[in-house]
Amino acid sequence: MQPTTLELFFIDGKPDGMLTAEVFGWTGHLLMAPRLRLADALKRQEAKFTGVYVLLGEVDGEPTAYVGEGENVANRIKSHDAHKDWWSQFVLITSAANNLHKAHVQYLESRLIQIGLSAANTKLENGTNPALPSLTESARANMESFIAQLLMILPALRVDTFTSKAKSETAEEHKLVQMATVVPVFELNLKKDAIQATAVFEDGEFVVQKGSMARAQWVGDLTGKKSSYKKLFDSLIDQGVLMPDGKHNIFVKSYAFSSTSAAGAVCSGRSTNGPASWRAKETGQTYKEWEAQSLE
Repeated sequence: MQPTTLELFFIDGKPDGMLTAEVFGWTGHLLMAPRLRLADALKRQEAKFTGVYVLLGEVDGEPTAYVGEGENVANRIKSHDAHKDWWSQFVLITSAANNLHKAHVQYLESRLIQIGLSAANTKLENGTNPALPSLTESARANMESFIAQLLMILPALRVDTFTSKAKSETAEEHKLVQMATVVPVFELNLKKDAIQATAVFEDGEFVVQKGSMARAQWVGDLTGKKSSYKKLFDSLIDQGVLMPDGKHNIFVKSYAFSSTSAAGAVCSGRSTNGPASWRAKETGQTYKEWEAQSLE
């Protein structure tokens, strides 16, 4: 992806209200709104276009989403309003000129469900993954380009349903070759528990490497923010990123964390002081010391 500009328009002047999202030169258009603004959102012109929609919410405390399509998106959303209680927010994905047709949005729906299931960040309420419709080669290429832009925009709106933190080996190995002389490899050693893990700082994320070890079970506190680390720990097991290996779990894929503390907590099975726990393999500097030196 090339550097680009995302234009957000807050319709009612509130950060948690209705907004639209567009990218210069892209034909797509997003309308995002809380369920409480459903009536106002569905009065808008784009809500009557052919498009795809994503419902977002929670079921029993677990992030949940549903992906659907329709030739009149407003009618489909009204149906879900009557029959689905769990969702609290929604995103409508259309084109500014309303030039998506039925096969286009069926393709988008199928691919988004496929991507969401693969990412495994959010439980999808869709019972099945619909088959891809028949499209010409050029139309498929156009839809994949549309999706690529969409996957850039949605995380910016804090919709991570389709974003995987697991790193593919090819991309991971290429990055490591590029960064070998730029950033150090950090280690986490819990000698008492025979746990060793390695990580690198990459593109603003802290990536724990494939083959790193983690505790077999969560043993830490479950109060406050610390409970979110337990959920992340369990999520990585559910996703198959962490797999049992003797007395420990092992990372079968490299995984990008948003902080050294989150990475340390998953490896340790309890909350940790991430910046102080991870040390550069070559120099012994803590991550905190390395970061301070980098800022100088």
